Amino acid sequence: MMRPIIGIPACTKIIAELAQHATPARYGAALIACADAVPVLIPPEGERMIALLDRLDGILFNGSPSNVEPSRYGVAEDATPEDHDPARDATTLPMIRAALDRGMPILGICRGMQELNVALGGTLYQEVHHVAGRLDHRAGAGSRETRYGAKHPVALTGKLAEISGAETIMVNSLHGQAIDRLAPGLIIEAMAPDGTIEAVRVAEAAGFALAVQWHPEWRVAEFADRARLFAAFGDACRAYRGS
Repeated sequence: MMRPIIGIPACTKIIAELAQHATPARYGAALIACADAVPVLIPPEGERMIALLDRLDGILFNGSPSNVEPSRYGVAEDATPEDHDPARDATTLPMIRAALDRGMPILGICRGMQELNVALGGTLYQEVHHVAGRLDHRAGAGSRETRYGAKHPVALTGKLAEISGAETIMVNSLHGQAIDRLAPGLIIEAMAPDGTIEAVRVAEAAGFALAVQWHPEWRVAEFADRARLFAAFGDACRAYRGS
């Protein structure tokens, strides 16, 4: 059986004063290890990248240190003006809508979940740790193992609980932003103990369309729920390829 080709949006990185297109290698590694897929990077070059959908079987909307610009969801005040990637916003937001229109499978991780919510008309908390009653969901200090280690439980429902084979799992937590107003058409599939939305599903999507706030790509093969999520995504991409 042919391996599905899955796109991963690249971010804009300034290296040696030159713009580069890059993303952490662990996303592609997780797709190879648990989805048996061929990952390819999508340059952040705006709506012209939608043409790539003709050649792809799915898209992993990955995490990033950058935040979606608040102007994209109708908010003027900007709490993190130094942490944006407008080229990525200009690429991923229309690409999400175009992929869903095609019924193409999509999986969102961290920023990818926030992009999905904004693309469909929702809003974000720009600093969820400043919202009364919410935990600090940022990575914190320490080694990489510590920062990416399990931080808190989430309660799962719906399709994600079915895929994960559990109603509660422990997740890592490395995000400063989170969903505020849920976009029309999204269903909550995981919640943190403090009420932060941790996963969503596109209710009327023709295919696989899930997004999570944590980072299941991290040490994916060592956790059954993470491996199952990537495997289910890979299966959906293979089914789309054969349709």
